[in-house]
Amino acid sequence: MTTDRPLRVAVAGLGYWGPNLARNFAVLPSSELAWCCDASEAMRARFAPAFPGTRFTADLDEVLADGTVDAVALATPVPTHAALAQRVLAAGKHCFVEKPMAQSVADAEAVVAAARGTDRVLMVGHLLEYHPGVIKLKELIDGGELGRPRYLYGNRLNLGKLRADENALWSLGAHDVSVLLRLAGEEPCEVHARGGSYMREGVEDVVFCFLRFPSGLAAHLHLSWLDPHKERRFTVVGEQRMATFDDMALEGKITVYDKGFDQHTESYGEYITRSGDIWSPRLSNEEPLRTECAHFVDAIRNGTTPVSDGASGLRVVRVLEALQRSLDESRRQGAARSPALTG
Repeated sequence: MTTDRPLRVAVAGLGYWGPNLARNFAVLPSSELAWCCDASEAMRARFAPAFPGTRFTADLDEVLADGTVDAVALATPVPTHAALAQRVLAAGKHCFVEKPMAQSVADAEAVVAAARGTDRVLMVGHLLEYHPGVIKLKELIDGGELGRPRYLYGNRLNLGKLRADENALWSLGAHDVSVLLRLAGEEPCEVHARGGSYMREGVEDVVFCFLRFPSGLAAHLHLSWLDPHKERRFTVVGEQRMATFDDMALEGKITVYDKGFDQHTESYGEYITRSGDIWSPRLSNEEPLRTECAHFVDAIRNGTTPVSDGASGLRVVRVLEALQRSLDESRRQGAARSPALTG
């Protein structure tokens, strides 16, 4: 698509995240916010004053019937993502869909096929892939600054909002799985998940995940909205150095540690610990969401493939579905063992 005019973008869903997307598409010089769509009259009335040049509607079909709309960004409830994305693509619009793209591999594959069939850009909102901290962490790994990665782990914890339609794995894990796959550059060959449902039966508030990759890299995720700490952190342990991305840090979100084990030169097979310098690389102050929205618009205008394209979204859903199967199996095994343990 080659045009000098701003792309006309619609945002569907004005709940928790949609207004942030609307704000960014409204101020980007390369786009304009043409429509906002939400079933709630109260939400439409709340945000209409903030976007005076934008049309508001409760009917997505009205948006899709507008031939001047180039793209639609979906920030609707997760169970609706796959079906709505296919409707948007079938209408000939480019589609941005928040993570996860779908709740099953089959549905994610259908969305990817729809994008391929209509020759439209499909991009998934894996926001952290556009965070300067994650980008720098990837640069450190690819540039060999850390040596070959041995293992990495992520903690996404908080005393947060309870969900009824998705557990901590799907609500929080979509963020961290996308980062893991980005940093690893490969898909896992082995996954395990265990969790606990404490506030709502059948909805895990806390999930522990273990993943192993073909290269030998291992990874661990701790996901919880039932925790006294608010933590969003990734750690990469390499052969030569280690690095941490702490999204909650006000400064120094990336910290590199010159720590590890060195072979003792005076003996055979013995190692000594090394603890050298600690430093924090400079990061861009650009808002990750602004970068993400601009990347979507640029992909449409230039005909390029987004970093978090449909194939990326499908990979994330594939890993989440495999982790969910492991979680379900561990729950069944736990239920089967309970009488013997309590009897």
